[in-house]
Amino acid sequence: MISYRATLDVPRELAQYLGRLLHTQRRDRGTRKGARALTCYGQAVMGLRWFRQNTDITALARDHGISRATGYRYLDEIITVLAEQAPDLHAALRHAKNEGLAHVVLDGKIFPTDRLAEKTTSAKGEQIDRWYSGKAHEHGGNIQALMAPNGFPLWISDVEPGSVHDLTAAREHVLGALYWAASRLDLPTLADNGYDGAGIGVFTPVKQPAGGQVLDVDTRTYNALLRGLRCLGERGFATLTGRWRALRHFTTSPRKIGAIVKAALVLTHFEHGRLT
Repeated sequence: MISYRATLDVPRELAQYLGRLLHTQRRDRGTRKGARALTCYGQAVMGLRWFRQNTDITALARDHGISRATGYRYLDEIITVLAEQAPDLHAALRHAKNEGLAHVVLDGKIFPTDRLAEKTTSAKGEQIDRWYSGKAHEHGGNIQALMAPNGFPLWISDVEPGSVHDLTAAREHVLGALYWAASRLDLPTLADNGYDGAGIGVFTPVKQPAGGQVLDVDTRTYNALLRGLRCLGERGFATLTGRWRALRHFTTSPRKIGAIVKAALVLTHFEHGRLT
């Protein structure tokens, strides 16, 4: 065995914040002082190492002097307490309006997972892999998100199987709130062609007409302006996956993807001063 020193490139304040959440969780559960293998701060550091570096759980557990099973249990606790702090959809929209944002950007992403054998029946009546995305050509979970115009992620949905279309996932998790934001807050949403027909307040590019027809100049200008504004907002997922490597490929149950991405969103919000 070779021992070496390493530095975790996250703010100490973030570990302290996570440690306070874990302390509250332990207190609510009635955990006795000194009954756990790691302190709240030590558990927080372990979890941040996993999010930031995607370190193998076996190695994490060994480094922190705990068993592999305890390492998995501690990580689940960390994901849970962080995901519980994720912003509510309506609260996120109100906050966006109060910040003076002119619009929000709706986008979806397939977060890749290991191959899964779970089946479902397609709209054509065929048996297909439930978690396989024809759009991404890989297995994964479909996550919907709202971004600020500059690409900062504001809100994350629960996960849907990769076979679910973006528009279907959006209808399930976010479109109702976007209609409310458009009518009550005067806050429109920009989206790509995958959300065509989403409804009031959700603006998508006009599709090229069939038969070789050409869009008129006003419509082409509208499309160019919308795409120019929307493309900046699509940086949100890159912000999350670039900072937190654990989001780049999931080997856990795909049903945990939503909670893990929400947890990463909370970490990102803290680092950018949106949480204290």
